[in-house]
Amino acid sequence: MHGQVSVNLHIKFADDLQQQPTTSLWDGGRMRNKLDFAINHMTVARLRYDEVISVAASLGCVGVEFRNDLPGALFGDDAPEVVRRKAADASVRILGLSEIKSFNIWSDERRIEADELMKTAKAIGAESVSLIPRCDGKGCGNGERQANLRVALRELAPMLNSYGLVGLVEPLGFEISSLRFKEEAMEAIDALGARETYRVVHDTFHHHLAGETFFAANDTGIVHVSGVVDQDVSVRSMTDAHRILVDSRDRLGNVAQLAALIDQGYEGAISYEAFSPEVHEIEHPRDALSESMAFVSIELEKLGGVAPVQ
Repeated sequence: MHGQVSVNLHIKFADDLQQQPTTSLWDGGRMRNKLDFAINHMTVARLRYDEVISVAASLGCVGVEFRNDLPGALFGDDAPEVVRRKAADASVRILGLSEIKSFNIWSDERRIEADELMKTAKAIGAESVSLIPRCDGKGCGNGERQANLRVALRELAPMLNSYGLVGLVEPLGFEISSLRFKEEAMEAIDALGARETYRVVHDTFHHHLAGETFFAANDTGIVHVSGVVDQDVSVRSMTDAHRILVDSRDRLGNVAQLAALIDQGYEGAISYEAFSPEVHEIEHPRDALSESMAFVSIELEKLGGVAPVQ
């Protein structure tokens, strides 16, 4: 973690774009005009994709992430060019399309799945695709998991390059995950000389679960935020179902993680990815998201120094 930094943060929400001045995020450290919030479709899983775009636009978000693991057809009956146009008309970027599951267990089947997802991502104007590691307690052995990761990254690189996409490697902090640490992902990426093709995902939930202290701010493609507030669940027992919007009860140290990333030079999107059914059932998700975004901004503004992540 870096030392003392002064924070002066102004988030631009759609309702008060004219009122709030544009100032720098850090006065004494890295300079940044504002936080670039985004919304992962999982957070508002009951909304249609075009409704997600509308909510993101109304909040002044820079983009959205879509995913192929929600119920129903990916974009309903809409053609890819329609999806692309709706996002462009709302000035909302399609930051990514998820996901290639168990990407690090390479096979001909995985190649086909990857190609199909990349083709769709390219057609809708997405900037990246998400690469999710095997997470069933297998393939976790030391040596085995690193070798599997390098094979998959080597095979995926020319495919990603041909489509003009970035591969977002997302370590999962669960103990049964075959890729838990960003540092291990970066070692494999560097071994292949593939920093132009791949970025890692900094997920505040998984960073906390893994007990990781490694930050890769300049090689982070996106940050996923969510909070856990249940005081009765141990860290090793936390699951996706515990992940809600970030608020004052947060146990994951979201604000401290964001402060460290920004201080170290991160300038990308901060995307809300909440899995809890409690969040999915919120009647007015835009208001809930706005409240959480405001909380994060206020806490960073109050922060007189980068607090350690507990």
